[in-house]
Amino acid sequence: MSKTKTKEEAKISPKKTSDKTAPKEKKSSYGADDITVLEGLEPVRKRPGMYIGSTSSTGLHHLIWEIVDNGIDEAMAGFATEITVTLLDDGMVQVIDNGRGIPVGIHKVTGVSALETVMTKLHAGGKFGDGGGYKVSGGLHGVGASVVNALSEYLKAEVHQNGKIWAQEYKCGKPLKKVRPVGETKKNGTVITFKPDRTIFTETEFNWGKILDHLRQQAYLTKGLIIKIADRRKGHRSKDYQFHFEGGIKSYIKTLHRNKTVKNETVFYVDKEVNDSRVEVALQYNDEYNEIVMAFANNIYNMEGGMHTVGFRTALTRTLNAYARAQNILKEKNENLTGEDVREGLTAIISVKLCNPQFEGQTKGKLGNAEMKTYVEQIFGEAFNTFLEEHPKEAEAIIGKCLLTNQARLAARTARASILRKGALEGITLPGKLADCSSRKPEESEIFIVEGDSAGGSAKQGRDRKFQAILPLRGKILNVERARLDKMLANNEIKNLVIALGTNIDDQFDIDKLRYYRVVIMTDADVDGAHIRTLLLTLFFRHFNPLVAGGHLYVAQPPLYQVKKGTAAKYAYTDDEKNAIIKEFGGNPGEFEENAPTEEDETAAENEEEPEADEDDAKGKKNKTKAPSKIIIQRYKGLGEMNPEQLWETTMDPAKRILAQVTIDDAAKADEMFDMLMGGDVAPRKKFIQTHARKVQNLDI
Repeated sequence: MSKTKTKEEAKISPKKTSDKTAPKEKKSSYGADDITVLEGLEPVRKRPGMYIGSTSSTGLHHLIWEIVDNGIDEAMAGFATEITVTLLDDGMVQVIDNGRGIPVGIHKVTGVSALETVMTKLHAGGKFGDGGGYKVSGGLHGVGASVVNALSEYLKAEVHQNGKIWAQEYKCGKPLKKVRPVGETKKNGTVITFKPDRTIFTETEFNWGKILDHLRQQAYLTKGLIIKIADRRKGHRSKDYQFHFEGGIKSYIKTLHRNKTVKNETVFYVDKEVNDSRVEVALQYNDEYNEIVMAFANNIYNMEGGMHTVGFRTALTRTLNAYARAQNILKEKNENLTGEDVREGLTAIISVKLCNPQFEGQTKGKLGNAEMKTYVEQIFGEAFNTFLEEHPKEAEAIIGKCLLTNQARLAARTARASILRKGALEGITLPGKLADCSSRKPEESEIFIVEGDSAGGSAKQGRDRKFQAILPLRGKILNVERARLDKMLANNEIKNLVIALGTNIDDQFDIDKLRYYRVVIMTDADVDGAHIRTLLLTLFFRHFNPLVAGGHLYVAQPPLYQVKKGTAAKYAYTDDEKNAIIKEFGGNPGEFEENAPTEEDETAAENEEEPEADEDDAKGKKNKTKAPSKIIIQRYKGLGEMNPEQLWETTMDPAKRILAQVTIDDAAKADEMFDMLMGGDVAPRKKFIQTHARKVQNLDI
């Protein structure tokens, strides 16, 4: 889970401003000359977001993933065993694989080297034909290498093949010279060295941790493959990592459960081929309440699942019900475990390899191949039934967990029925503390979840009533990481939040009923505020996950300081900004300590702005020398310390505020973090605190 900071543009009309705009001049004609044709790789440079998602950090790292994917395709085809990724100086990256190497012969259609064709033409590669390319592959439909080339200010491709080294260099996707031999070699493989174009990407600094996490996952999904990562950047400590997992996704499950109490010590695992496709599934149950099901097709993470996920869930529910009935655990004719019952506490990884994957959307969020439902359902169902019969004690523990979940679900349904009445969710009976907005259009409305009545009062007075709603929370909400749904809904603060949002919760969550498209957490900038924010993030991640995944959740960024000199006042959101403002006001940052201005300070500051004159001023003889104004620094430890106008100006005005959008980059890593920070196991949390304690500065207690 990550928070992306962006300075907002005024997407929602700022308070007390006019909507009047200058009329646009209409164009008199529209003809053939108005049609623009982009050739070669020009479309990529013109609209990079269409090909890599964004030009921010996510898109920057996607360049590495695309080149690495080509090496993984070689590994899945059985030709590569090792991939090396090295971060070099000046934003350069080098990716090496020991596969067959990109062909360098003349391509019969383009008339130039196949290497140049692959690097400069969209949809050119070994992923489309019926020849010696790839039966199974990931990547961007064959546009990966060419897209990376188009978005790099410099790229060099080297191919080690048949005893020779062939090379070609490019600038912004255009070849500088023809493909030519540059030496001899005894190796096979491809070396791609590139430097992302600084004029295209808003960020050009590669994140070492993000690279490690992604490549570790890819190593799990391609068992036996060796992936090496090295950091050779100046100013960075030289680092080397190597990932190699013979157990594949079975090892991945063990890693995800390393801090959890498991129900079945033996990890279920099946790996089987059927009709040129391959199905690999691993699962294990733990004693917690959350479900993690990660689905992959050709090593591409399918965030929205797809047909392979449907097949898995169908077989899981049917197999556990059949086993429980055969063991006389389920005795009543109509007594069955539901899909929700059998998935609580489940961690599963589904990885399929297929020849012609059909994804929904360029981001490949969902697999659409209908045949994979049948394959997964058949292969997993048979293997899991055998596993239960061969491991009776572990099967009993799994069934026992499912039955307990069934009982809790029925209790939660009763609690939900008594609390979340239909009328309440439709807005007839909204929480008394909710100060709703006048707009009934969700797309233009936003709700601020505020800590305490004091901050809530300021927010209610400072807001724009047309589109901003305020919901104050009393104290700290329940830690939902350790509570079932029925206990959660007994908590008034959580109940009020669920009713205010209008979406219901968990399996009955309906994103179409969301009353506000922006849900903003606004807490104090102190330890208690951070704790409340973490509790709310846990609630949203665990029980309103589609809301987070849909980009509707934000965290407000109130200023930490007000720096004032005379009547001039500026706000600082970081210590660096505070020091810069002090320098701007003519002070030395090292001589100041944060303090709250007193009445005397305010009065003195106001008086200092007025020119001081003696009796001779009237005669025009002389003026007294004005004393320098005092710089006053106020540290805001609570939103309630701001008056309504200050809160609007710094934190709520869409034209000026800074919001951090909460996103989920890696669901498994986010789950692990919440489990460690908010779960019942103390040891991992203690270790985390000891590890990161030295990084904490200006801790307010």
